[in-house]
Amino acid sequence: MMGMLSGFLKLILLHGMFLGLAQGKVHYHEFVLKEANFTRLCETKSMLVVNNSFPGPVIRVTKGDTVYVNVQNQGNYGLTIHWHGVHQPRNSWSDGPEYITQCPIEPGSNFTYEIIFSDEEGTLWWHAHSDWTRHSVHGAIVILPKEETGYPFPQPDREEILVFGSWYKGDVNKEVNEDLETGNVTPQSNAYTINGQPGDLCPCSNESTYRWQVEHGKTYLLRLVSAVMNVEIYFAIAQHNLTVVGMSGSYVKPILTDVVMISPGQTMDVLVTANQPLGRYYMAARQYDSIRQGVKNYDKVNVTAILEYRGNYTPSVSPSFPNNLPTYADFSPAIEFMKRIRSLANKDHPINVPQNITTRMYVTASENNVLVDLGGENVTALASSLNNISWVNPTTDVLLAYYRNISGIFTADFPDNPPSFFNFTEDDSPDDTTLSVQGTKVKMLNYNEEVEIVFQGTNLLDVSMDHPMHLHGYSFYVIGSGYGVFDIETDPKGYNFDDPPKLNTVTLPKNGWVAIRFKASNPGVWLWHCHYERHLSWGMSSVFIVKNGGTPETSIREPPPYLPPCKDSFTSRLLQYENLDGNRLNKID
Repeated sequence: MMGMLSGFLKLILLHGMFLGLAQGKVHYHEFVLKEANFTRLCETKSMLVVNNSFPGPVIRVTKGDTVYVNVQNQGNYGLTIHWHGVHQPRNSWSDGPEYITQCPIEPGSNFTYEIIFSDEEGTLWWHAHSDWTRHSVHGAIVILPKEETGYPFPQPDREEILVFGSWYKGDVNKEVNEDLETGNVTPQSNAYTINGQPGDLCPCSNESTYRWQVEHGKTYLLRLVSAVMNVEIYFAIAQHNLTVVGMSGSYVKPILTDVVMISPGQTMDVLVTANQPLGRYYMAARQYDSIRQGVKNYDKVNVTAILEYRGNYTPSVSPSFPNNLPTYADFSPAIEFMKRIRSLANKDHPINVPQNITTRMYVTASENNVLVDLGGENVTALASSLNNISWVNPTTDVLLAYYRNISGIFTADFPDNPPSFFNFTEDDSPDDTTLSVQGTKVKMLNYNEEVEIVFQGTNLLDVSMDHPMHLHGYSFYVIGSGYGVFDIETDPKGYNFDDPPKLNTVTLPKNGWVAIRFKASNPGVWLWHCHYERHLSWGMSSVFIVKNGGTPETSIREPPPYLPPCKDSFTSRLLQYENLDGNRLNKID
């Protein structure tokens, strides 16, 4: 075990081992994880952060670079780090989700990630991928274009990063663990944040509100990152237009708008020209509530930051607030915005949508119930599922089990279709559809298979909502979406093969469907899941295992010299019981 070997020395050793694989420049970062005190909303709490900052440090690279990040865990519990949207070619070992590609970095130990950038360009982000720790452990990734290509839009004068987050007054991991054990609803945030601050509309926040100073006439590249835990948000800047030019590490046809909707896990590149009268203007975000009407238990506080012009002027008492910011339950702006997202699809930024589909999957995303043993009594608890399977983490990570052919860790029988078909979006669902099956079931793909997945939203338990679906290791083309139940005869006729957006996180609309395609050309073990942390905790995830091709260059790389050991077995809240049909379900110890 490397233990607490000097981070610098260890990185030099790794540099010597892997430098020949890097194609661009090589960068090194030290991430020290430890508890620090932060005061928000008139209260002080301790929480785990990287390098004493919230949000954490920015990683800045050029397209094609490689980064080594030595993570020293000086906290009180194990965790991992995921590099969201980085494809990591052949390198699942550094992708990060716990019990999928590695086991947690235990307190007092460290692990060095090798982050290989390939075709990504624009803004991505990194975050913890253990429990709900990502609420405080996250930061932006900036991927600059190569000098010889530059941006596909006029060079901006400067740039700014805004990271949206969720703030909890209490110990959120402790609260979540208690809620999962008892089957209760997981915690709601107490406020949202912009660059770590809730803004001056919240108590005790006036002096700490984040401020962005701009010069009149300059154009800025605004990089947006949504690290929010469980909701989508609207964002606008008072009296300023936004031009969206990139999403999820890919460029899009420019979208001129006065408001955007961004989901957890998504990133956006937005051009903003400071062309308004000298003054101060609120940048504001508000929760977009896609759940059913009548639900009132959500954060109604607007998070704000302030854009302020440099120059001589008498500022108004209060900044201008964006009067175009939609209300919580206003669906139309979100729907219209999502419809406008298109790839550049030009000579310099071509697309290659798979046409020879060999694997077709129809995957329902649902809220469910499970039965849990609470003090010897079976009680109903909340769960979520994909094709009625609620994922359960194994005791050894899936990647190591696959690579070393360890049996009994997972089964390769994730279904291509739901167990039964009915009107998934109707108000009253059949009673026997609300109970999910628990297991560690993966989907195997051959190298270079061309895959189409239609994600279908459902209204089980009368809980229909958007789901931001994220695929690790890949970007995919979003070729279609709609509302209601997907019609296999008519809906594919409307697929967009000309300029579909290329994303790593896409919104599955409330009571609707979305169709994606990708080519399985990146061998490895790759998680796919809803990026609402609540739904991930309840089981709305699964894993693709993409088999090796026929050459070393098309095969998973060998594991790094050191991997965090799986010291503690994962304890599941799901115990063996009889379901409504009397069938015994999987026992997860």
